[in-house]
Amino acid sequence: MIAHAGLIARRLEGVWKGVLIVGASGAGKSDLTLRALGEGFRLVADDRVVVWASGGTLYGRAPETLAGLIEARGVGIQVEPAINFCRIALSVRCGPYERMPEPDFEEYAGLSIPTISIEPFEASAPAKLGRALQHLGAGAEGAYQDALAAPPRPGGDSR
Repeated sequence: MIAHAGLIARRLEGVWKGVLIVGASGAGKSDLTLRALGEGFRLVADDRVVVWASGGTLYGRAPETLAGLIEARGVGIQVEPAINFCRIALSVRCGPYERMPEPDFEEYAGLSIPTISIEPFEASAPAKLGRALQHLGAGAEGAYQDALAAPPRPGGDSR
């Protein structure tokens, strides 16, 4: 299937984990992608993503004609080093969100993946993507409790 979305990935625990960014045209998908590239993410696809399931896992890549390209509104089409494909671990909807949302999921190619909503133009949006990807499955309370249970760092008690 082809999704009208962007796909970026970050290498965590030795694996590329992808974030599928969905939203209406002009919602801020490419803008968020551009800013996330500066936060350690890598481009996989912009505007269109080929999505498929294999072995119970969801994957995505750019269509061949769009591979390594990203649109920067007001600037034009830019060449960006990209990875060929990645596992899709998280879906992000561009738009209003709740402060403490309940777990949500979206289905793609017959598989369900965790989904969050985010305001793509917020300065903190790329950092939120990284944190959401890093704490998948922990939930807000679990991530907070894990941080409290972590042993103190050597050289001081501040985190």
